[in-house]
Amino acid sequence: MKIKKANFLLSSPNLKLCPQTSLCEFALLGRSNVGKSTFINTLCNNKSLAKTSNTPGKTRLINLFEIETTSNPFIIADLPGYGFAKVSKLEQAQWQKKLEEYLLKRENLISCVQFIDARHEIQKNDFQMHEWLKINGIDNFVILSKCDYISRNDISKRISEIKKYFGVDALPFSSKNRFYVDDVLNYFENLCNNS
Repeated sequence: MKIKKANFLLSSPNLKLCPQTSLCEFALLGRSNVGKSTFINTLCNNKSLAKTSNTPGKTRLINLFEIETTSNPFIIADLPGYGFAKVSKLEQAQWQKKLEEYLLKRENLISCVQFIDARHEIQKNDFQMHEWLKINGIDNFVILSKCDYISRNDISKRISEIKKYFGVDALPFSSKNRFYVDDVLNYFENLCNNS
């Protein structure tokens, strides 16, 4: 599968205002500043498609992107990050409520993509997020971001850790050299075909 075109659809504060589509949808989850926006830009080969920032917590809305491909078009939903965003606990609680509603009730959501920074050990809130997905029966897999910064041996170790502790597939990803773009697109395609 190859991407022909990628468009930003809209930013929505909640599920109610998200447009209804018949396309497969993938929701991106991860700690603040884990590289979700960079992933979208790298995957679509468009540096300005999703806004990136060095400031944790920049994404505060559900950002939807339509990806047109040579086979199955799909939607990517970039969701607010969890972790060390510099916002109040009240605002974090409001985000969490809206995200849970989206993840539990979005009808065409095929799978959640949990991003984990390959440079570090799995964090406590990564475990918590995975456990929540598991308890609620939401299909998910992991993308190991920032693999540019570690060795192939360390990437293999991280993949083994994810499979051991989470029991789901883990795909490496590099925004600098695009080595793993085709693998990720093929994974998306297989999930769409089997949905």
